[in-house]
Amino acid sequence: MQELIRTNDMVLVSAVVALLDGARIRHLVLDQNMSVLEGSLGVLPRRILVADEQMSTARQILREAGLAHELRPDAR
Repeated sequence: MQELIRTNDMVLVSAVVALLDGARIRHLVLDQNMSVLEGSLGVLPRRILVADEQMSTARQILREAGLAHELRPDAR
């Protein structure tokens, strides 16, 4: 799995998850339960990881949704 985005914006996380779910792209949201440790301040970013074989499709979906500026640098 590779990191698609990293953000503190929970609205963005929800939007990206909805886009990925709609496209049936397997993904994981990491660090969403860290708010217990940080005191719910939202300072720790959440990471969305996507399966390697679906990364290019996921990146294209986010670009088409106007979210290209949120993408992590391409690891390839």
